[in-house]
Amino acid sequence: MTAADPRRKLLKRALRWLVTIAVVAMVGYFFAVTLARNWDDVAAADIGFDWTWVLSTLLFAGAVLVTGLLWGRLLRRLDGTRIAATEAMAVQTLSWLLKYVPGQVGSVVNKVLWAGKRGISRTVVIISFVYENVLLLIASLVPSTLILLLVLGVDLFGENPVTLLVPLLALIPLGLVMWKPFFHRMVNLAARRTLKSEVPEEYFLSTPQTLASIAEFLLPRLVNAVGFVMLAATVTEVTPAEWLPFGAAYVLAGGVGLLALFVPSGIGVREAVIVLILSQYTTTAQAIIIALLARLLSTLGDAVVALVYIALRRTIPKETRP
Repeated sequence: MTAADPRRKLLKRALRWLVTIAVVAMVGYFFAVTLARNWDDVAAADIGFDWTWVLSTLLFAGAVLVTGLLWGRLLRRLDGTRIAATEAMAVQTLSWLLKYVPGQVGSVVNKVLWAGKRGISRTVVIISFVYENVLLLIASLVPSTLILLLVLGVDLFGENPVTLLVPLLALIPLGLVMWKPFFHRMVNLAARRTLKSEVPEEYFLSTPQTLASIAEFLLPRLVNAVGFVMLAATVTEVTPAEWLPFGAAYVLAGGVGLLALFVPSGIGVREAVIVLILSQYTTTAQAIIIALLARLLSTLGDAVVALVYIALRRTIPKETRP
């Protein structure tokens, strides 16, 4: 290792944190301006504790566990690796909690280290991590964007073209990753440089497997949507005709938050998207309250996920615990 290597690593780390701070500050500024303009209405809102929030919190946490089960199925599809449902959820819950590390570094490192203990190919686990995030993004962006376009039309997005442009542009590379020949070729380019070898084609999803996985990864997003609609209904009246757009707003916000790689857990980004869309159905003040409550309850959901991880971890042999 040359003397320049530690400096280069330090520079990259500093740059990553600077980008994170800049993005959070920018999003926070615009959200704060909106909050300030509507502060009187927000402060005047009479919002008391509602037991429905407990169920919403459990649903937010449950979506993480469902994702863990689906990730375990991904591993099985990629190279036949079979792991217990409890172990898949334990690995997933810890990776989920590490999402607060910018860039998802902690999440992928956790799975790679676990793979080493388990004797599973690290390459396969990294590929599964990419698939998992791409599938979650597709399940977040495609249905929600289509629903909002059908329900609201282009008026909302016409006034705010960036809102529609971001998810639509993101679908281009996502679609390419889901195409087996392209993804295999890209991974091999990296493998030849770093591992001096090629990755077997069998480590990638076939077209039928890809379509099945996309359908499955809609489930955790549906669970999140249900939890959010229940939460929103405690702040404002949500008619059955509004269930779909309200749920789509939260799912789309989650997808855009995932795209903001340098923002820990999409802080500020999700809230901005929620307020933008829900303000078409309710007052801006109520939309802000719903967005803030969603952040609070999803954070409490992460605390539930942490408790689940502690419980599940005890069921796994010490030598292979994540």
